[in-house]
Amino acid sequence: MNMEVRKRVEVVLITFDTVSDKFESNYEKNKFFRGLHGWKQIVPKENKSYVYHRSGLLDEVPHMKISDSVFIVALENMKRMTEYFDEWTDKVECEMMEIMMDRDKFFKSIRENREW
Repeated sequence: MNMEVRKRVEVVLITFDTVSDKFESNYEKNKFFRGLHGWKQIVPKENKSYVYHRSGLLDEVPHMKISDSVFIVALENMKRMTEYFDEWTDKVECEMMEIMMDRDKFFKSIRENREW
């Protein structure tokens, strides 16, 4: 019998859903998403356009994006994520689940799909 012992890392699977009718406006909802994902700002000036990337929390936190509202972060970053979602607790339903994942696959995925 051949057994392989893989190195595991504790990660957090984060899923969230916005409760649209709880937001006061589209501006406020966009503020949540921009604070999380960041955004691209285009400033037209004369014959040129200047493009700036405005950072969000996920630009600073290494993560593995599953979909727009599902991502995985290392357990060590859970506090930062919890603090952000706590600011929106009455308007965003969030679930965080600690899981184990193959360490090499997790960090390889982060390096290859770098959005931050």
